[in-house]
Amino acid sequence: MDNMDYKQAYEKEHIKCADLAGRVAELEEKNDELNFKLNRIRNNPLWKISAPLRRVMHYCIRQRGRLKNCGNLRGVWAKIKYKEREREAMTRYGTASFPDEKRRKEETETVFPHMVKISILVPLWNNQREFQIQMLDSVMNQTYGNWELCLADGSDDEHGYMGEICKEYAARADGRIVYKKLEKNGGISGNTNECLKLATGEYIGLLDQDDILHPSVLYEYVKVINEQGADYIYCDETTFKNNDINKMLTMHFKPDYAVDNLRANNYICHFSVFHRHLLDGDELFRSKYDGSQDHDMILRLTDRAENIVHVPKLMYYWRSHAGSVASGIEAKTYAIDAAKGAVAEHLRNHGFGHFRITSTRAFETIFKISYQIAGSPKISIVIANKDHESDLRRCITSILEKSTYDNYEIIVVENNSETPEIWEYYEKLRGDGRVKVVTYEGSFNYSAVNNLGVREAEGEYILLLNNDTQVITVNWMEELLMYAQREDVGAVGAKLYYGDKTIQHAGVVLALGAHRTAGHSHYGQHRENLGYMGRLCYAQNVSAVTGACLMVAKELYWKVGGLDESFAVSLNDVDFCIKLREAGYLNVFTPFAELYHFESVSRGLDDQGEKAERYEEESARFRAKWKAVLEKGDPYYNVNFSLDRSDFSLKV
Repeated sequence: MDNMDYKQAYEKEHIKCADLAGRVAELEEKNDELNFKLNRIRNNPLWKISAPLRRVMHYCIRQRGRLKNCGNLRGVWAKIKYKEREREAMTRYGTASFPDEKRRKEETETVFPHMVKISILVPLWNNQREFQIQMLDSVMNQTYGNWELCLADGSDDEHGYMGEICKEYAARADGRIVYKKLEKNGGISGNTNECLKLATGEYIGLLDQDDILHPSVLYEYVKVINEQGADYIYCDETTFKNNDINKMLTMHFKPDYAVDNLRANNYICHFSVFHRHLLDGDELFRSKYDGSQDHDMILRLTDRAENIVHVPKLMYYWRSHAGSVASGIEAKTYAIDAAKGAVAEHLRNHGFGHFRITSTRAFETIFKISYQIAGSPKISIVIANKDHESDLRRCITSILEKSTYDNYEIIVVENNSETPEIWEYYEKLRGDGRVKVVTYEGSFNYSAVNNLGVREAEGEYILLLNNDTQVITVNWMEELLMYAQREDVGAVGAKLYYGDKTIQHAGVVLALGAHRTAGHSHYGQHRENLGYMGRLCYAQNVSAVTGACLMVAKELYWKVGGLDESFAVSLNDVDFCIKLREAGYLNVFTPFAELYHFESVSRGLDDQGEKAERYEEESARFRAKWKAVLEKGDPYYNVNFSLDRSDFSLKV
């Protein structure tokens, strides 16, 4: 490039820079103007008053753009009321729940028949001074006194104050604090195992160095040890921030022991206390599962436990800060692989040779477990029907066209149809070898109609299906069958939606609803909702599932007597599931089998006229039949939740 070319190029670039500078000045002027307008808006009283409404809308937008959850004033108002109830309930679970002087005196002076010694293990490593003191104080302030605190410290020289603090507390703990300075840091697993070597208690408890215990937690645990013979105990927990347990981020109110929940999600987590006879040797945590060592430990020990007891009280405060798992799994990404490995070993120990574990959309360590289907057993799909040709056609067409599983038959149980269209459709169906139509004589009785269909079934597995459903998930039968094939499982249910993609069924909760019989959890929430603590994203144990889509082994169907024909229309499915549960089987809800359910199209609603009277009568009989079960409460639905709502709102 000669001098002339260089000069011309320089002038062109200079002109561009001048134009750019002018544009920047213009934008700065516009920015000043917008900032002036923005400040006027922010200072407007109406803007300040509407702040809560905007926060709710922003929350909705952040939740994957799910505007259908609160895209209208009614939805926004519902969200506001939910948050208000949550805040009101939250005030009961922080320091307000701590025992007053009278209660503390009662708990402290209580003498149990078995005053068990509980050794609390706390592995230490470079903890913050304030966190360390708060943790120690929470143990020292326990109302139950027969405890031992075992501390194994792997901190570096820069955190020498750790030992000084521990020794100071040990000096005033009457020998109940045992401290050991380790020559080198062994990580969470290694340091915890060193703590275990110091323990002399009959029971072992696990506490993280930066967390806090409720003052009454040991008292409550020893109480259930004495009253129920518990050998593994856990409680509800919350995360908190800013060194203030009253500033809660997430409260986790857990179900009682549920093996499918635990395989998919370490919901038990804190505060685990267990009899030391559950240990296999001297190793509590295994270093190969560091990051999810607690999930591995809980899976192993609950397998050995004879009486796992959940104390449904919020008694563990999990601190959320930079670097903690509570603040986000991205802080410890290796935990994901470790958790998958722990679950895989557990499944192999239970005889599952082939399975696949994948993360779900809820969280990286909340899993979908795909079990291998053994063989290709025949599934008999039983559909009760009266008229409603278009609904039945839509249902059967979706099965025939979308299903990837091919070894099935469809049994339509005809009951008093009158329209010519349905009879024409029946004639068409008879030309398909996969479908047969049988006739039930007599007035409508859902239980009796389905029992007839099952008697006609050739399959090893029964799939009860409503005629007003439509298949969404192409492998829906496989997703149900993989659970129905398990020897410990009774009924398996699918995730069902209304036509507007809001949830109709995601598992049944006993005593939920106005009649205190049963109701559907997460009812009316949008399809993309993650559910309470991600529960719409993984397969889990429930007390019952709806008969609108229910799979069960035919042998088990008759083992518990089929559907009770005294429940002609309502609650027969819940009654059936309770019979399975009482016989020792697990009922499972899986969100990975999805269908539409245009509920009550074929028979109308239950809250009108004669149907309302009939429902009242069946509800009364159901409550009488299962009085003891209902009084005990649903083990998979925490007692702190309201029975008046299906959205996991807390009682207020």
